[in-house]
Amino acid sequence: MGKFEVNILGCGSALPTLRHYPSTQILNIRDNLFMIDCGEGAQIQFRRMRLKFTRLGHIFLSHLHGDHCFGLIGLISTFALMGRTGELVIHAHPLAEEVFRSQLNFFCRDLPFAVRFEPVLADRATVVYEDRSITVTSLPLKHRLPCTGFLFEEKPGMRHLLGDMVKFYDIPVYRRAEIKAGADYITPDGRTIPNAHLTLPADEPLRYAYCSDTAYNESLLPHIAGVDLLYHEATFGDDAEALAKATFHSTARQAAIIARKAGVKQLLLGHFSARYEDETPLLEQAIEEFPASILAKEGQKIVLGR
Repeated sequence: MGKFEVNILGCGSALPTLRHYPSTQILNIRDNLFMIDCGEGAQIQFRRMRLKFTRLGHIFLSHLHGDHCFGLIGLISTFALMGRTGELVIHAHPLAEEVFRSQLNFFCRDLPFAVRFEPVLADRATVVYEDRSITVTSLPLKHRLPCTGFLFEEKPGMRHLLGDMVKFYDIPVYRRAEIKAGADYITPDGRTIPNAHLTLPADEPLRYAYCSDTAYNESLLPHIAGVDLLYHEATFGDDAEALAKATFHSTARQAAIIARKAGVKQLLLGHFSARYEDETPLLEQAIEEFPASILAKEGQKIVLGR
């Protein structure tokens, strides 16, 4: 399996602060970049983290609140200035094209590349993107307007050839791909060598779930069960549980309970309210429920893998 990295460009919520940028992440999967949400300042953070604009082909917007999409037009305008020619695909709520197309026509007319909007329905879990390496599935969330999370899953890989066995049986190069795919090997004299004698199992596919913004939502559990990393909004602490409920957000403790019940490997907390100058208490509350919890921070790179 190849590279699978989560880059945090912004992990704040709606009210700007000097400590956090609004929600934006970049997934680097085998050197192909996928953006999740596009808050203000996304392109500046993109440069600060030394990510390559040319590698970005798909943007996934969770919902149409400004702190998750106000950076989009500026980013597209910059792509035009840089001479981009490759298509940019935006996966978002069906209203997104109506919202952004007039802005594109005004601020980004005569783009040298196509911007295509792919609708994402917020009331069901649906595969919204797929290529040879990964599948992306939308996850219905509970918020004040239609909102989706996203589950990024590697596809199962090939088995690993045992070099000494390849050498022992003098397996031709042109037969090795089918053996890695699970086939047995037939020797020139007609003997069948079982695949299990020639290979080791493929790496377990990596899985990353992004869940922001949402109230406490146990319907997510079957979709995110066992993921390698769960990003879950933790806008508030225990001190503001009533406010979290009223605004359809989650507390850090609620995020950790979801992580524990889903049996995830690690929890990444984010989307912090501006009311907190220090998120350490939020982390402490989460750890009480799920010890494998960490705080998101700008500039952070989390490498998933073996």
